[in-house]
Amino acid sequence: MNQQARTVVLLWPLYSALVLLTACGGTGAGSPASSAQPTPAQSTAQHSIVVMIAEENHSYEQVIGNSAMPYLNSLAQQGALATQYYANTHPSIGNYFALTTGAMQTNDNNFPGPLSADNLARELSAAGKMWKVYAEDLPSPGYLGGTVGNYEKHHNPFAYFSDVVNNSAEAAKIVPFAQLASDVSAGTLPDFIFILPNAIDDAHSCPSGTICSDNDLLGRADQWLKSNVSALLSTPRFQSSGVLLITFDESYIADIRNGGGRVPLIAFGPKAKPAAQSANFYKHENTLKTVCAVLGIACPSPASAVAAEDDLVQQ
Repeated sequence: MNQQARTVVLLWPLYSALVLLTACGGTGAGSPASSAQPTPAQSTAQHSIVVMIAEENHSYEQVIGNSAMPYLNSLAQQGALATQYYANTHPSIGNYFALTTGAMQTNDNNFPGPLSADNLARELSAAGKMWKVYAEDLPSPGYLGGTVGNYEKHHNPFAYFSDVVNNSAEAAKIVPFAQLASDVSAGTLPDFIFILPNAIDDAHSCPSGTICSDNDLLGRADQWLKSNVSALLSTPRFQSSGVLLITFDESYIADIRNGGGRVPLIAFGPKAKPAAQSANFYKHENTLKTVCAVLGIACPSPASAVAAEDDLVQQ
């Protein structure tokens, strides 16, 4: 066998192996087959931001279509609206717990706490999600004491949770409302935001020494929302994958339909389904389930068994 023939014989097995490897797609990081493989999409839950606001003591019929609340109604028209949504109970505190634990827990506005039940703060922190309560008229960061001036403790469920009461780092996530403007400017918004207007600005009470109508209460709350929430809704973070959820903790005291009366739930933002309306029966625990679904976290057990409001909000 001449030298040329011997070279061909020796190289043939190597050539065959290379052909077979190429046909199977190759293994090199730079091969066309490997570089063409699609990269799994990251869940939007990693980047989503949820903002929750609960106004006070007015029914669906008093709010939706009321010219005293043009800003809120504009959000309802552009975003999504639940038309058969009901509060759980009277008075306030049980509704705030339903929004954050999935159950009423108590109907005593003077409940001292702490509350050890599973709750939204616990699940957010366990999942590595940042949260904050921005409370108007809160005396100081981390304040867990009782009602002061127009700050109403029983409107702030996070101040009762044992996870917060017994952990100063968690308690520090309850901050005065003025901190929101700083966090918006710095681009340091958390994943979940609970906004707590004071009792004058949430349609609960008239300013001290004044007499006002329901429309006066609602008009003041509407103006406060417009003045204090618009900047947050314009941030790149919210514009990317945010949703604002606004409801009322309960209806007026005589409205006991399904427990706490019929109230509106409005979803607004990129994750809200535009101009959608739902006549499905929902209560506050459904909104909690929706928050958990959007953020991709486990939900406190009472709410884990109910439906998310996925006809209003994209998960």
